[in-house]
Amino acid sequence: MTTMPTEPTPAPPRRPAHPLLHRACDELRYLLTAVGYFTRVPVPAWVGFAPHYLHAAARYFPLVGLMVGAIGALATLAAWLLWPPAVAVLIGIGATLLLTGAFHEDGLADCVDAFGGGYRREDVLRIMHDSRIGTFGALALVLALLLKWQLLLALGQRGGLRELLLVLVAAHAASRAMAVSYLATLDYVRPEGKAKPVAQRLSPRGLALVLACGALPLLAVAPGFGVAAIAALALLRLVLGRYFVRRIGGYTGDCLGMAQQLGELLIYLLAAAWIWS
Repeated sequence: MTTMPTEPTPAPPRRPAHPLLHRACDELRYLLTAVGYFTRVPVPAWVGFAPHYLHAAARYFPLVGLMVGAIGALATLAAWLLWPPAVAVLIGIGATLLLTGAFHEDGLADCVDAFGGGYRREDVLRIMHDSRIGTFGALALVLALLLKWQLLLALGQRGGLRELLLVLVAAHAASRAMAVSYLATLDYVRPEGKAKPVAQRLSPRGLALVLACGALPLLAVAPGFGVAAIAALALLRLVLGRYFVRRIGGYTGDCLGMAQQLGELLIYLLAAAWIWS
């Protein structure tokens, strides 16, 4: 039996001799790993890949959310100058979908299909693993996207463009922080999977960075709104976490995607209510 030739593994880049430069180089690699994992943005070849990179990159996922939200905000701002607000908001949402490859929306659809169509734990995990979308998942995606569109449009028309852009950026960061925080408290339930390298326990320092990157943008929108949003996200996290444990004993990568989407929607709902009241 012959074996197929394999390409030689590229040698890792030389590390700086100074410990601080060495540490800074590693942290930059982890940040770029997070960018490459959660977006379609190409990263330099020198970043390389190893499973432990993804685990170390988990603490930077909310920063990736800040980047995604900022690009969505810039796209919305540019479109706002040329087209009606409804079109501008839709273009901004579309920009975030293109940037992430609908990564989290896919998790939402898979989870709604699985939790809605499965009864036993094994059935839920099997349906969740299926790449095909079902009726429940399709409905969830349509409702989620319509809600985002209408809530952000209401924010822009009632609260002003500045408030819309600030909330958009903050929601992408805070919702990812809420989702990633499950790594500190819940167990990953699959023996393998694309999220397995990420699914390691967050250190206290990593969790502190995650929470700070999620909370500070919300407080920057308005202190009162930020406190209310943080409290609402904490409650959502508690309810979702208990549901995940009851149904499947922990979480999967799709569960994190669902948590992110629900957290983002919750922030938009609160912001629209805050402006409207």
